[in-house]
Amino acid sequence: MAASVIYKVQFVREGKVWEIYAKKVSHGGFFGFVEVEDFVFGERSTVVVDPSEERVKTEFEGIKRTWIPLHAVLRIDEVKKTGISKITAYEGGNVMPFPMPFTPSSPDTSGRSK
Repeated sequence: MAASVIYKVQFVREGKVWEIYAKKVSHGGFFGFVEVEDFVFGERSTVVVDPSEERVKTEFEGIKRTWIPLHAVLRIDEVKKTGISKITAYEGGNVMPFPMPFTPSSPDTSGRSK
């Protein structure tokens, strides 16, 4: 029997790096999004509870599938075993972030942007 594949997905949300584990990752049906489903969380076999993992688990509780904007994804790795899902501070390095889309403001009556 073949071992099940597990993916580690790292993405930026609300200025923090989120790390989650899932069994299925694809380009999805929505253009510009990565589809993630079948989330995998650590077992509760230990007495110590990691509050970061609990926050991630609570965030994705009851969610069957999610779509993450492609420009928010930092990395997707196929891993041998599940790690701890967590939220960490985003520490910018020497990599320039991908440009974010913007909406121009509406012009005023003189034809200039506000």
